[in-house]
Amino acid sequence: MKIVSWRQIISTTSSATRKSSRRGPPRFELMGGPVCLEFVNTLDDRYGGQPKELLNSYIDLVHFGEDTGILSDLDVDCLVERSTETPEAGQRALRTAIEMREAMYAVFWAVVKRKPVPGAQLLLLNQFLQAAAQHVHLAPGRGHFEWQFDTAHTDFETVLWPIARSAGALLASDQLAYVRACAAKTCEWLFLDESKNHARRWCDMTKCGNREKVKRFYTRNKAASN
Repeated sequence: MKIVSWRQIISTTSSATRKSSRRGPPRFELMGGPVCLEFVNTLDDRYGGQPKELLNSYIDLVHFGEDTGILSDLDVDCLVERSTETPEAGQRALRTAIEMREAMYAVFWAVVKRKPVPGAQLLLLNQFLQAAAQHVHLAPGRGHFEWQFDTAHTDFETVLWPIARSAGALLASDQLAYVRACAAKTCEWLFLDESKNHARRWCDMTKCGNREKVKRFYTRNKAASN
């Protein structure tokens, strides 16, 4: 597996990181920042009446890892090949990934909405964190040691380890206070607000933000004409 430092895990997934590990056009819209929030957003339109699942196969999960830069080209090739040889194992890993995603969502959503964190989902998330912890080790870095993930091209759940650690790092950081939900009620994707005054409202101003601006403009004009 690609070596990912602890500093990278909590930081946002930069476009440079994505480009270095992606060989084709992106398959996922990435705007949440930390990879754990991007992962939560792989169930689209949660509140639109018809939720859209973006992880419909294990290959989709691998492509998510590729787009976010947590899997290298070699990781992707190996995992795709193995999932073709043993599709049942890939499907089991996908079910585990979705279970982890929904536990993350429940915890982060409770934080965003200032509601009690569901104990069962936090317990489940902790179990995933403990599993991920078995695959990280300290290694010398530039002037300090770094957490690095093991190289494991044979474990179908390898893509889940940095996602789980990302969630744990964010939940334990002072950045947690800036996790937001998109203000568009049909969207409500989660993102990390890193704006200067922490007043960001939309997952993407060019999409949800622009739609809301057009909607308000139409409503004002209609009211003025009546």
